[in-house]
Amino acid sequence: MSAQIPVAVLGAGNWGTTLAHRIASNGHAVTLWTRDAVARDEIHAKRTNSRSVPGLVIAPNVRAVTQMQEAVVGAALVLFVVPSQAFRAVCRDAAEFLSPEQLVIHATKGLEQGTHRRMSELLLEETCARQIGVLAGPNIAAEIAAGLPAGTVVASHFPRVVRVGQQVLSSARMMVFSGDDVVGVELAGAFKNVVAIAAGMAAELGVGENAKAFLVTRGLAEMARLGTALGARPLTFAGLTGVGDLTVTCASTQSRNNRVGRALARGKALPDVLRELGMVAEGVYASVSAHELAAAHRIDLPLMDQVYRVLYERQSPTASVDELMRLPAGDDVGASRRPAAPER
Repeated sequence: MSAQIPVAVLGAGNWGTTLAHRIASNGHAVTLWTRDAVARDEIHAKRTNSRSVPGLVIAPNVRAVTQMQEAVVGAALVLFVVPSQAFRAVCRDAAEFLSPEQLVIHATKGLEQGTHRRMSELLLEETCARQIGVLAGPNIAAEIAAGLPAGTVVASHFPRVVRVGQQVLSSARMMVFSGDDVVGVELAGAFKNVVAIAAGMAAELGVGENAKAFLVTRGLAEMARLGTALGARPLTFAGLTGVGDLTVTCASTQSRNNRVGRALARGKALPDVLRELGMVAEGVYASVSAHELAAAHRIDLPLMDQVYRVLYERQSPTASVDELMRLPAGDDVGASRRPAAPER
């Protein structure tokens, strides 16, 4: 077994608790920070976090705390796993206790509303951390909590961050790949959630497998179009954090964003959908960022625009799908044009 690494996981929601458990199961000491004293006490007394991950028996070397200092001080790796709209506040809370030599990885798939900042940018703005990475991929938390096989990516400009991330997460059931396109991984993780809402609506409307494949593929093209305009590498969207994560988020009924799309297609209002979901669906926020960024960069995003209109302009999902199908068809991604014939 490799040397034990002290890890702090900030955020005891569905994904944070799952990651803390998986890392601890690999033999590392994990301190799990939560604001919820009830969750902390339940983890200590019963080794469960029933509200966030029903059925999971949490590894004994996960220690839950409600004091940020207890989690951060002494950790070699600090893993931020909190919703995008709470991320800046948690960064500020942690900043007092972070030191530059600590490694930081975040696992949040979203953008800050208003600023459209990526989470790594918030870490740079609010803390002294510089050795920063991002964890993303086709990772449905419930499956990973159950020990089912999966793959993920740790991307960073710092090889040591990638190496330590792989060390704490890799197991016989988890393959951890490396990357260095932090911008692309973060943007793919945010925008795929918008496409997943569209996929959920399409599935609930019963439009058929052909239409769902069409919508998801065009959604991927939009993700890449907007992402590359913002500095991402195009090939990132063809990897695990692009098409891989998009595939599972659009297909799985365990995906929060997919469930939002299905509920909207059943005629439910967005506030009711989110209240019943009881968890954050990042695509609801990311759709606003995509809408505003597309306007700022003059990029046409028909599918994401329709999702935005359903969420915020009360357009019906049926009308949105119909409108998408009426758009003129241009070249597919692989199309090539013959050179013009020479003039005679």
